[in-house]
Amino acid sequence: MIEIIIGIILSAYLLAGMGAAFLRSMQMFQLAGYHGLPHARWLAANSAEMLKCLLFFPHYNKLRKQSKKKLVFTPRVLRMCAVAIIYNAVLVLIILFLLPVSAKTVGFVVLLMLAQYAPILACFLNKPVEKAIGKRYIGDAKRVIDSLPLLTTVGITGSYGKTSVKYFLTQMLQTTFNTVMTPESYNTTMGVVKVVRGQLTAATQIFVCEMGAKKPGEIKEICDIVKPAHAVITAVGPQHLETFGSLENIIKTKFELADSIYPDGAAALNFGNEYIREKAGSLKKKVLSYALNSEDCYCTAKDIVQEADGTSFTVRFGGGEEFQAKTRLLGVHNVENIIGAAAMAYYLGVSAADISLAVGRLTGVPHRLELRSAGESVIIDDAFNSNPAGAKAALDVLDGFSKHGDDVFKIVITPGMVELGDRETELHTVFGRQMSAVADAILLVGAVRTAPIKAGALQSGFDKKNLHTFDSFNQAFAFAQMLDSSGKKKVILLENDLPDNY
Repeated sequence: MIEIIIGIILSAYLLAGMGAAFLRSMQMFQLAGYHGLPHARWLAANSAEMLKCLLFFPHYNKLRKQSKKKLVFTPRVLRMCAVAIIYNAVLVLIILFLLPVSAKTVGFVVLLMLAQYAPILACFLNKPVEKAIGKRYIGDAKRVIDSLPLLTTVGITGSYGKTSVKYFLTQMLQTTFNTVMTPESYNTTMGVVKVVRGQLTAATQIFVCEMGAKKPGEIKEICDIVKPAHAVITAVGPQHLETFGSLENIIKTKFELADSIYPDGAAALNFGNEYIREKAGSLKKKVLSYALNSEDCYCTAKDIVQEADGTSFTVRFGGGEEFQAKTRLLGVHNVENIIGAAAMAYYLGVSAADISLAVGRLTGVPHRLELRSAGESVIIDDAFNSNPAGAKAALDVLDGFSKHGDDVFKIVITPGMVELGDRETELHTVFGRQMSAVADAILLVGAVRTAPIKAGALQSGFDKKNLHTFDSFNQAFAFAQMLDSSGKKKVILLENDLPDNY
Protein backbone atom coordinates (compact mmCIF):
# COMPACT_ATOMS: atom_id res chain seq x y z
CA MET A 1 0.00 0.00 0.00
CA ILE A 2 2.83 2.38 0.88
CA GLU A 3 4.53 1.58 -2.43
CA ILE A 4 1.30 2.46 -4.28
CA ILE A 5 0.96 5.79 -2.45
CA ILE A 6 4.63 6.63 -3.08
CA GLY A 7 4.18 5.66 -6.72
CA ILE A 8 1.13 7.91 -7.09
CA ILE A 9 2.91 10.84 -5.42
CA LEU A 10 6.03 10.34 -7.54
CA SER A 11 3.96 10.05 -10.73
CA ALA A 12 2.05 13.24 -9.91
CA TYR A 13 5.31 15.05 -9.20
CA LEU A 14 6.84 13.93 -12.49
CA LEU A 15 3.68 14.83 -14.41
CA ALA A 16 3.79 18.30 -12.87
CA GLY A 17 7.43 18.60 -13.95
CA MET A 18 6.54 17.51 -17.48
CA GLY A 19 3.76 20.08 -17.56
CA ALA A 20 6.06 22.85 -16.32
CA ALA A 21 8.74 22.01 -18.89
CA PHE A 22 6.12 21.82 -21.63
CA LEU A 23 4.54 25.19 -20.76
CA ARG A 24 7.91 26.98 -20.51
CA SER A 25 8.91 25.50 -23.84
CA MET A 26 5.57 26.49 -25.37
CA GLN A 27 6.03 30.07 -24.13
CA MET A 28 9.42 30.36 -25.86
CA PHE A 29 8.10 28.55 -28.95
CA GLN A 30 5.35 31.15 -29.24
CA LEU A 31 7.91 33.97 -28.98
CA ALA A 32 9.90 32.26 -31.76
CA GLY A 33 6.85 32.49 -34.03
CA TYR A 34 6.34 28.71 -33.88
CA HIS A 35 9.54 28.16 -35.88
CA GLY A 36 11.11 24.86 -34.85
CA LEU A 37 14.81 25.43 -35.61
CA PRO A 38 15.26 28.69 -33.64
CA HIS A 39 13.34 27.15 -30.74
CA ALA A 40 15.47 23.99 -30.80
CA ARG A 41 18.55 26.21 -30.55
CA TRP A 42 17.02 28.00 -27.58
CA LEU A 43 16.31 24.68 -25.86
CA ALA A 44 19.88 23.54 -26.41
CA ALA A 45 21.24 26.80 -24.99
CA ASN A 46 18.90 26.71 -21.98
CA SER A 47 18.99 23.02 -21.07
CA ALA A 48 19.82 23.74 -17.42
CA GLU A 49 16.79 25.98 -17.04
CA MET A 50 14.50 23.38 -18.62
CA LEU A 51 15.93 20.67 -16.35
CA LYS A 52 15.06 22.83 -13.33
CA CYS A 53 11.47 23.12 -14.57
CA LEU A 54 11.32 19.38 -15.07
CA LEU A 55 12.74 18.35 -11.69
CA PHE A 56 11.44 21.26 -9.64
CA PHE A 57 8.20 22.42 -11.26
CA PRO A 58 7.66 25.50 -8.98
CA HIS A 59 10.69 26.98 -10.81
CA TYR A 60 8.43 27.44 -13.85
CA ASN A 61 6.09 29.65 -11.85
CA LYS A 62 9.03 31.84 -10.86
CA LEU A 63 10.14 32.14 -14.50
CA ARG A 64 6.58 32.88 -15.62
CA LYS A 65 6.28 35.78 -13.18
CA GLN A 66 9.62 37.21 -14.35
CA SER A 67 8.72 36.96 -18.05
CA LYS A 68 8.18 40.10 -20.08
CA LYS A 69 5.55 38.36 -22.18
CA LYS A 70 3.45 35.54 -20.78
CA LEU A 71 2.25 32.53 -22.75
CA VAL A 72 -1.00 33.43 -24.53
CA PHE A 73 -3.39 30.49 -24.79
CA THR A 74 -4.57 31.20 -28.32
CA PRO A 75 -6.73 28.62 -30.13
CA ARG A 76 -3.57 27.43 -31.90
CA VAL A 77 -1.76 26.87 -28.60
CA LEU A 78 -4.76 25.04 -27.15
CA ARG A 79 -4.82 22.76 -30.18
CA MET A 80 -1.12 21.99 -29.73
CA CYS A 81 -1.68 21.29 -26.03
CA ALA A 82 -4.48 18.83 -26.89
CA VAL A 83 -2.31 17.02 -29.42
CA ALA A 84 0.61 16.87 -26.97
CA ILE A 85 -1.62 15.36 -24.28
CA ILE A 86 -2.96 12.74 -26.70
CA TYR A 87 0.38 11.58 -28.09
CA ASN A 88 2.00 11.58 -24.63
CA ALA A 89 -0.87 9.41 -23.37
CA VAL A 90 -0.26 7.03 -26.27
CA LEU A 91 3.46 6.89 -25.45
CA VAL A 92 2.69 6.15 -21.80
CA LEU A 93 0.43 3.25 -22.84
CA ILE A 94 3.14 1.90 -25.14
CA ILE A 95 5.71 2.06 -22.33
CA LEU A 96 3.34 0.41 -19.84
CA PHE A 97 2.04 -2.42 -22.00
CA LEU A 98 4.49 -3.02 -24.83
CA LEU A 99 7.96 -2.45 -23.39
CA PRO A 100 9.61 -5.13 -21.26
CA VAL A 101 9.92 -4.40 -17.55
CA SER A 102 13.66 -3.73 -17.88
CA ALA A 103 13.03 -0.99 -20.42
CA LYS A 104 10.09 0.75 -18.77
CA THR A 105 12.21 2.99 -16.53
CA VAL A 106 14.36 4.07 -19.46
CA GLY A 107 11.22 4.74 -21.50
CA PHE A 108 9.75 7.01 -18.83
CA VAL A 109 13.04 8.91 -18.41
CA VAL A 110 13.20 9.52 -22.17
CA LEU A 111 9.56 10.64 -22.15
CA LEU A 112 10.28 13.11 -19.36
CA MET A 113 13.33 14.55 -21.11
CA LEU A 114 11.41 14.96 -24.38
CA ALA A 115 8.65 17.00 -22.70
CA GLN A 116 10.45 20.23 -23.60
CA TYR A 117 10.40 19.28 -27.30
CA ALA A 118 6.69 18.43 -27.23
CA PRO A 119 5.56 21.84 -28.63
CA ILE A 120 7.71 21.36 -31.74
CA LEU A 121 6.33 17.86 -32.32
CA ALA A 122 2.75 19.00 -31.63
CA CYS A 123 3.18 21.85 -34.12
CA PHE A 124 4.45 19.41 -36.74
CA LEU A 125 1.57 16.98 -36.18
CA ASN A 126 -0.91 19.87 -36.32
CA LYS A 127 0.37 21.25 -39.62
CA PRO A 128 -2.45 19.82 -41.78
CA VAL A 129 -5.07 21.19 -39.36
CA GLU A 130 -3.43 24.61 -39.07
CA LYS A 131 -3.00 24.80 -42.84
CA ALA A 132 -6.69 24.04 -43.38
CA ILE A 133 -7.77 26.60 -40.76
CA GLY A 134 -5.42 29.23 -42.20
CA LYS A 135 -6.68 28.53 -45.72
CA ARG A 136 -10.27 29.06 -44.58
CA TYR A 137 -9.44 32.34 -42.83
CA ILE A 138 -7.44 33.56 -45.85
CA GLY A 139 -10.38 32.71 -48.10
CA ASP A 140 -12.68 34.74 -45.84
CA ALA A 141 -10.27 37.70 -45.97
CA LYS A 142 -10.12 37.57 -49.77
CA ARG A 143 -13.90 37.58 -49.93
CA VAL A 144 -14.01 40.64 -47.66
CA ILE A 145 -11.54 42.48 -49.91
CA ASP A 146 -13.48 41.49 -53.05
CA SER A 147 -16.72 42.73 -51.45
CA LEU A 148 -15.26 46.24 -51.06
CA PRO A 149 -14.64 47.46 -54.63
CA LEU A 150 -14.26 51.09 -53.49
CA LEU A 151 -11.53 50.21 -50.98
CA THR A 152 -7.98 51.39 -51.71
CA THR A 153 -5.20 49.44 -50.00
CA VAL A 154 -1.78 50.97 -49.40
CA GLY A 155 0.89 48.43 -48.50
CA ILE A 156 3.90 49.47 -46.42
CA THR A 157 7.08 47.47 -45.93
CA GLY A 158 10.75 48.00 -45.20
CA SER A 159 13.56 46.66 -43.05
CA TYR A 160 12.81 49.46 -40.60
CA GLY A 161 10.58 52.55 -40.43
CA LYS A 162 7.47 50.79 -41.72
CA THR A 163 5.51 50.97 -38.47
CA SER A 164 6.27 54.68 -38.01
CA VAL A 165 5.30 55.47 -41.61
CA LYS A 166 2.10 53.44 -41.15
CA TYR A 167 1.13 55.53 -38.11
CA PHE A 168 2.06 58.83 -39.79
CA LEU A 169 0.30 58.04 -43.08
CA THR A 170 -2.85 56.94 -41.28
CA GLN A 171 -2.98 60.17 -39.28
CA MET A 172 -2.56 62.21 -42.48
CA LEU A 173 -5.18 60.23 -44.42
CA GLN A 174 -7.70 60.44 -41.58
CA THR A 175 -7.98 64.20 -42.20
CA THR A 176 -9.73 63.37 -45.49
CA PHE A 177 -10.66 59.69 -45.66
CA ASN A 178 -12.17 56.94 -43.52
CA THR A 179 -8.95 55.02 -42.87
CA VAL A 180 -8.13 51.75 -41.11
CA MET A 181 -4.60 50.53 -40.41
CA THR A 182 -3.17 47.26 -39.17
CA PRO A 183 -2.66 47.86 -35.42
CA GLU A 184 0.54 47.40 -33.42
CA SER A 185 2.69 44.77 -35.17
CA TYR A 186 -0.06 42.90 -37.02
CA ASN A 187 2.14 42.55 -40.10
CA THR A 188 2.22 38.79 -40.68
CA THR A 189 -0.12 36.97 -43.05
CA MET A 190 -2.49 35.78 -40.34
CA GLY A 191 -2.24 39.08 -38.46
CA VAL A 192 -3.35 40.97 -41.57
CA VAL A 193 -6.09 38.39 -42.20
CA LYS A 194 -7.44 38.99 -38.69
CA VAL A 195 -7.61 42.75 -39.30
CA VAL A 196 -9.30 42.34 -42.69
CA ARG A 197 -11.93 39.96 -41.29
CA GLY A 198 -12.56 42.01 -38.16
CA GLN A 199 -12.14 45.70 -38.96
CA LEU A 200 -12.79 46.51 -42.63
CA THR A 201 -16.34 47.64 -43.45
CA ALA A 202 -18.18 49.16 -46.38
CA ALA A 203 -17.38 52.59 -44.92
CA THR A 204 -13.61 52.03 -45.07
CA GLN A 205 -12.06 54.05 -47.88
CA ILE A 206 -8.36 53.35 -47.36
CA PHE A 207 -6.68 50.38 -45.70
CA VAL A 208 -3.08 51.04 -44.62
CA CYS A 209 -1.50 47.60 -44.38
CA GLU A 210 1.92 47.03 -42.81
CA MET A 211 3.66 43.97 -44.25
CA GLY A 212 6.52 42.21 -42.49
CA ALA A 213 8.63 39.30 -43.64
CA LYS A 214 11.47 37.08 -42.52
CA LYS A 215 11.92 35.15 -45.75
CA PRO A 216 11.20 35.55 -49.48
CA GLY A 217 7.59 35.12 -50.59
CA GLU A 218 5.94 36.34 -47.38
CA ILE A 219 5.21 39.86 -48.69
CA LYS A 220 3.70 38.45 -51.88
CA GLU A 221 1.52 36.13 -49.81
CA ILE A 222 0.00 39.14 -48.02
CA CYS A 223 -0.33 41.06 -51.31
CA ASP A 224 -2.28 38.19 -52.86
CA ILE A 225 -4.84 38.63 -50.06
CA VAL A 226 -5.22 42.42 -49.73
CA LYS A 227 -4.48 43.40 -53.38
CA PRO A 228 -2.62 46.68 -52.70
CA ALA A 229 -3.18 49.54 -55.12
CA HIS A 230 -0.16 51.51 -53.91
CA ALA A 231 3.04 50.87 -51.96
CA VAL A 232 5.51 52.53 -49.63
CA ILE A 233 8.97 50.99 -49.17
CA THR A 234 10.79 52.69 -46.32
CA ALA A 235 14.22 51.09 -46.18
CA VAL A 236 16.35 48.07 -46.97
CA GLY A 237 19.03 46.95 -44.54
CA PRO A 238 20.48 43.91 -42.74
CA GLN A 239 17.41 43.34 -40.56
CA HIS A 240 16.46 39.62 -40.26
CA LEU A 241 19.58 38.75 -42.24
CA GLU A 242 19.77 35.48 -40.30
CA THR A 243 16.50 34.23 -41.81
CA PHE A 244 16.76 35.90 -45.24
CA GLY A 245 20.26 34.62 -45.85
CA SER A 246 21.45 37.57 -47.96
CA LEU A 247 20.83 41.26 -48.58
CA GLU A 248 19.77 40.38 -52.14
CA ASN A 249 16.92 38.28 -50.73
CA ILE A 250 15.84 41.18 -48.51
CA ILE A 251 15.74 43.59 -51.47
CA LYS A 252 13.81 41.09 -53.61
CA THR A 253 11.29 40.44 -50.83
CA LYS A 254 10.63 44.11 -50.05
CA PHE A 255 10.03 44.79 -53.74
CA GLU A 256 7.47 41.99 -53.89
CA LEU A 257 5.13 44.74 -52.67
CA ALA A 258 5.96 47.17 -55.48
CA ASP A 259 5.70 44.35 -58.03
CA SER A 260 2.22 43.45 -56.73
CA ILE A 261 0.48 46.84 -56.89
CA TYR A 262 -1.94 47.78 -59.67
CA PRO A 263 -0.39 48.60 -63.08
CA ASP A 264 -1.52 52.21 -62.61
CA GLY A 265 -0.55 52.24 -58.92
CA ALA A 266 2.21 54.31 -57.34
CA ALA A 267 5.15 53.32 -55.14
CA ALA A 268 6.60 55.81 -52.67
CA LEU A 269 10.26 54.84 -52.43
CA ASN A 270 12.91 56.14 -50.07
CA PHE A 271 15.68 57.39 -52.37
CA GLY A 272 17.76 58.15 -49.30
CA ASN A 273 18.36 54.40 -49.17
CA GLU A 274 20.93 53.33 -51.76
CA TYR A 275 19.50 49.83 -52.24
CA ILE A 276 15.99 51.18 -52.93
CA ARG A 277 17.29 53.91 -55.25
CA GLU A 278 19.24 51.38 -57.33
CA LYS A 279 16.35 48.89 -57.50
CA ALA A 280 13.83 51.60 -58.45
CA GLY A 281 15.37 51.93 -61.91
CA SER A 282 13.99 48.53 -62.94
CA LEU A 283 10.50 49.11 -61.52
CA LYS A 284 7.81 49.52 -64.16
CA LYS A 285 5.41 51.46 -61.91
CA LYS A 286 4.91 55.12 -61.08
CA VAL A 287 7.55 56.10 -58.51
CA LEU A 288 7.00 58.74 -55.82
CA SER A 289 10.57 59.25 -54.70
CA TYR A 290 11.34 60.90 -51.38
CA ALA A 291 14.55 61.85 -49.59
CA LEU A 292 15.94 64.51 -47.29
CA ASN A 293 17.48 67.62 -48.84
CA SER A 294 16.87 66.45 -52.41
CA GLU A 295 16.16 68.73 -55.37
CA ASP A 296 14.79 66.10 -57.73
CA CYS A 297 12.50 63.94 -55.57
CA TYR A 298 8.71 63.93 -55.58
CA CYS A 299 8.79 64.88 -51.89
CA THR A 300 11.64 66.27 -49.83
CA ALA A 301 12.37 67.97 -46.53
CA LYS A 302 14.89 70.77 -46.13
CA ASP A 303 15.92 73.41 -43.56
CA ILE A 304 15.71 70.77 -40.79
CA VAL A 305 16.20 72.19 -37.31
CA GLN A 306 16.25 69.89 -34.28
CA GLU A 307 15.31 71.37 -30.92
CA ALA A 308 14.69 69.97 -27.46
CA ASP A 309 10.91 70.00 -27.96
CA GLY A 310 10.76 68.66 -31.50
CA THR A 311 11.86 69.21 -35.08
CA SER A 312 10.96 71.88 -37.64
CA PHE A 313 11.48 71.63 -41.40
CA THR A 314 10.11 72.57 -44.82
CA VAL A 315 8.29 70.00 -46.94
CA ARG A 316 8.38 70.48 -50.71
CA PHE A 317 6.53 68.49 -53.37
CA GLY A 318 7.68 67.98 -56.95
CA GLY A 319 5.08 70.37 -58.33
CA GLY A 320 6.57 73.19 -56.31
CA GLU A 321 4.05 73.35 -53.46
CA GLU A 322 5.66 73.53 -50.03
CA PHE A 323 4.79 74.17 -46.40
CA GLN A 324 6.47 74.73 -43.04
CA ALA A 325 6.15 71.83 -40.62
CA LYS A 326 6.82 71.35 -36.92
CA THR A 327 6.58 68.02 -35.13
CA ARG A 328 7.01 67.06 -31.51
CA LEU A 329 8.93 63.99 -32.65
CA LEU A 330 12.71 63.85 -32.33
CA GLY A 331 15.29 62.69 -34.85
CA VAL A 332 16.08 63.33 -38.51
CA HIS A 333 15.01 59.76 -39.30
CA ASN A 334 11.47 60.71 -38.18
CA VAL A 335 11.49 63.56 -40.71
CA GLU A 336 12.39 60.99 -43.37
CA ASN A 337 9.48 58.80 -42.27
CA ILE A 338 7.14 61.81 -42.26
CA ILE A 339 7.92 62.78 -45.85
CA GLY A 340 7.52 59.15 -46.92
CA ALA A 341 3.99 59.26 -45.53
CA ALA A 342 3.42 62.77 -46.92
CA ALA A 343 4.41 61.66 -50.43
CA MET A 344 1.70 58.99 -50.48
CA ALA A 345 -0.92 61.11 -48.68
CA TYR A 346 -0.41 64.01 -51.12
CA TYR A 347 -0.64 61.67 -54.11
CA LEU A 348 -3.90 60.23 -52.78
CA GLY A 349 -5.46 63.67 -52.53
CA VAL A 350 -4.75 65.01 -49.04
CA SER A 351 -4.01 68.74 -49.25
CA ALA A 352 -0.68 70.19 -48.16
CA ALA A 353 -2.55 72.20 -45.50
CA ASP A 354 -4.10 69.05 -44.03
CA ILE A 355 -0.76 67.23 -44.13
CA SER A 356 0.86 70.16 -42.30
CA LEU A 357 -1.88 70.07 -39.67
CA ALA A 358 -1.44 66.31 -39.21
CA VAL A 359 2.36 66.64 -38.88
CA GLY A 360 1.90 69.06 -35.99
CA ARG A 361 -0.31 66.54 -34.21
CA LEU A 362 1.71 63.41 -34.91
CA THR A 363 2.26 61.08 -32.00
CA GLY A 364 5.15 58.66 -31.97
CA VAL A 365 4.90 54.90 -32.06
CA PRO A 366 5.10 53.44 -28.53
CA HIS A 367 8.66 52.44 -27.54
CA ARG A 368 10.18 54.07 -30.61
CA LEU A 369 12.13 57.10 -29.34
CA GLU A 370 9.28 57.78 -26.93
CA LEU A 371 10.20 60.44 -24.35
CA ARG A 372 9.12 59.98 -20.75
CA SER A 373 10.30 60.84 -17.24
CA ALA A 374 11.58 58.67 -14.40
CA GLY A 375 12.14 60.85 -11.35
CA GLU A 376 14.84 63.37 -12.23
CA SER A 377 15.86 61.46 -15.36
CA VAL A 378 14.68 61.71 -18.97
CA ILE A 379 14.06 58.35 -20.66
CA ILE A 380 14.36 57.89 -24.41
CA ASP A 381 12.43 54.67 -24.87
CA ASP A 382 13.56 53.02 -28.10
CA ALA A 383 13.01 49.54 -26.72
CA PHE A 384 10.61 48.08 -29.30
CA ASN A 385 13.32 46.81 -31.57
CA SER A 386 16.71 47.74 -32.91
CA ASN A 387 18.54 47.74 -36.19
CA PRO A 388 21.83 49.40 -37.21
CA ALA A 389 20.23 52.47 -38.80
CA GLY A 390 17.65 52.89 -36.02
CA ALA A 391 20.30 52.51 -33.32
CA LYS A 392 22.45 55.21 -34.94
CA ALA A 393 19.40 57.51 -35.19
CA ALA A 394 18.65 56.95 -31.49
CA LEU A 395 22.24 57.87 -30.58
CA ASP A 396 21.89 61.06 -32.64
CA VAL A 397 18.80 61.96 -30.63
CA LEU A 398 20.65 61.28 -27.37
CA ASP A 399 23.58 63.40 -28.54
CA GLY A 400 21.18 66.20 -29.42
CA PHE A 401 20.38 66.80 -25.75
CA SER A 402 23.87 68.15 -25.11
CA LYS A 403 23.94 70.06 -28.40
CA HIS A 404 20.89 72.00 -27.25
CA GLY A 405 22.95 73.43 -24.42
CA ASP A 406 21.68 71.17 -21.66
CA ASP A 407 24.20 69.97 -19.07
CA VAL A 408 23.37 66.26 -19.24
CA PHE A 409 24.84 62.85 -18.38
CA LYS A 410 24.07 60.45 -21.22
CA ILE A 411 23.54 56.75 -20.54
CA VAL A 412 22.84 53.95 -23.04
CA ILE A 413 21.29 50.64 -21.94
CA THR A 414 21.24 47.94 -24.60
CA PRO A 415 21.31 44.14 -25.08
CA GLY A 416 22.42 44.66 -28.68
CA MET A 417 20.65 43.62 -31.86
CA VAL A 418 19.47 40.25 -33.20
CA GLU A 419 19.01 38.47 -36.53
CA LEU A 420 22.03 40.13 -38.12
CA GLY A 421 23.41 36.84 -39.43
CA ASP A 422 27.14 36.65 -40.20
CA ARG A 423 27.45 40.43 -39.79
CA GLU A 424 26.42 40.45 -36.12
CA THR A 425 29.96 40.87 -34.74
CA GLU A 426 30.85 43.52 -37.31
CA LEU A 427 27.69 45.59 -36.80
CA HIS A 428 27.85 45.31 -33.01
CA THR A 429 31.47 46.51 -33.06
CA VAL A 430 30.42 49.54 -35.10
CA PHE A 431 27.57 50.15 -32.66
CA GLY A 432 30.07 50.16 -29.78
CA ARG A 433 32.21 52.74 -31.55
CA GLN A 434 29.18 54.92 -32.22
CA MET A 435 28.14 54.76 -28.56
CA SER A 436 31.62 55.68 -27.36
CA ALA A 437 31.35 59.00 -29.22
CA VAL A 438 28.07 59.93 -27.53
CA ALA A 439 27.55 58.23 -24.17
CA ASP A 440 29.01 59.04 -20.76
CA ALA A 441 28.08 55.56 -19.52
CA ILE A 442 27.34 52.34 -21.41
CA LEU A 443 25.33 49.60 -19.68
CA LEU A 444 25.23 46.31 -21.58
CA VAL A 445 22.74 43.50 -20.94
CA GLY A 446 24.11 39.99 -21.49
CA ALA A 447 27.86 39.41 -21.68
CA VAL A 448 27.97 37.10 -24.72
CA ARG A 449 25.89 38.98 -27.27
CA THR A 450 27.28 42.39 -26.29
CA ALA A 451 30.97 41.39 -26.27
CA PRO A 452 31.61 42.97 -29.71
CA ILE A 453 29.84 46.17 -28.56
CA LYS A 454 32.14 46.33 -25.56
CA ALA A 455 35.18 45.69 -27.76
CA GLY A 456 34.16 48.40 -30.22
CA ALA A 457 33.66 50.98 -27.47
CA LEU A 458 36.96 50.20 -25.75
CA GLN A 459 38.83 50.22 -29.08
CA SER A 460 37.54 53.77 -29.57
CA GLY A 461 39.02 54.86 -26.25
CA PHE A 462 35.92 54.69 -24.08
CA ASP A 463 36.74 54.65 -20.36
CA LYS A 464 36.19 51.06 -19.16
CA LYS A 465 35.23 52.40 -15.70
CA ASN A 466 32.02 53.71 -17.31
CA LEU A 467 31.18 50.49 -19.15
CA HIS A 468 29.27 47.82 -17.21
CA THR A 469 27.64 44.49 -18.07
CA PHE A 470 24.53 43.07 -16.39
CA ASP A 471 22.52 39.86 -16.53
CA SER A 472 19.15 41.58 -16.94
CA PHE A 473 17.63 44.81 -18.18
CA ASN A 474 16.15 45.54 -14.74
CA GLN A 475 19.59 45.33 -13.12
CA ALA A 476 21.02 47.73 -15.69
CA PHE A 477 18.18 50.22 -15.30
CA ALA A 478 18.44 50.16 -11.49
CA PHE A 479 22.18 50.82 -11.76
CA ALA A 480 21.55 53.71 -14.16
CA GLN A 481 19.23 55.37 -11.67
CA MET A 482 21.81 55.08 -8.88
CA LEU A 483 24.78 56.11 -11.03
CA ASP A 484 26.53 59.31 -9.95
CA SER A 485 26.09 61.94 -12.66
CA SER A 486 28.01 64.70 -10.83
CA GLY A 487 24.90 66.83 -10.57
CA LYS A 488 24.07 66.63 -14.29
CA LYS A 489 20.61 65.65 -15.51
CA LYS A 490 20.52 62.03 -16.65
CA VAL A 491 19.24 61.16 -20.10
CA ILE A 492 18.87 57.38 -20.46
CA LEU A 493 18.49 55.76 -23.88
CA LEU A 494 16.83 52.33 -23.76
CA GLU A 495 18.00 50.87 -27.05
CA ASN A 496 16.19 47.59 -27.66
CA ASP A 497 14.68 45.21 -25.13
CA LEU A 498 14.88 41.64 -26.37
CA PRO A 499 12.06 39.15 -25.72
CA ASP A 500 12.59 36.30 -23.27
CA ASN A 501 13.68 33.78 -25.90
CA TYR A 502 16.81 35.86 -26.55
